[in-house]
Amino acid sequence: MNKVVNIQNKRARFDYEILDVYTAGIVLTGTEIKSIRLGKAQIAESFCEFHNGELFVINTYIEEYLYGNQFNHKSRSERKLLLNKRELKSLERSIETKGLTIIPLRLFTNEKGIAKLEIALCKGKKTYDKRETLKENDTKRDLDRIKKMF
Repeated sequence: MNKVVNIQNKRARFDYEILDVYTAGIVLTGTEIKSIRLGKAQIAESFCEFHNGELFVINTYIEEYLYGNQFNHKSRSERKLLLNKRELKSLERSIETKGLTIIPLRLFTNEKGIAKLEIALCKGKKTYDKRETLKENDTKRDLDRIKKMF
C-alpha cells in the first residue's frame, strides 16, 4: 500500500536503560497522518506523561502538511496514546518509582498505514554508563574490522 515510515529516537538508547517496551496507537488528525506518511516528524525531544489516567506524548514535532488549509494542525501539541487499560495501570504504577520515565523510541506505520508509537519504560543512565556503552561499541567495531580482513 504505502511505504513504511520508520522514525527513530537514536538518543534514547544511549541516554536511557530500557526496561520495558510497549506499542501504542496514537490519536492523529488527517493532516498529521499525511505528514507522518511523508516522513516529516521528529521524536528526539519527546516524552510521555499521564493526565487524568490517560497517557499523552508531549513535544513531538510533526511538520505542518504542505497542502493543508486553515484547518492544518499545530506542529507541537499533546497527542493521546492508545493502550490497554491494564498496560496503562502498570505504567502509571511504575512511573511513581523514582527515576523512571516513558520515552518514545520509534514512530512507524504498519502494513495497513496506521501510525504507531513504540514507547519504553526507561531509567536514566549515569555518565560512566554512557562511556562504557561508547567503549563497547568501539571494541565491537574494531573486532568487526579485523574479522573482515581475514
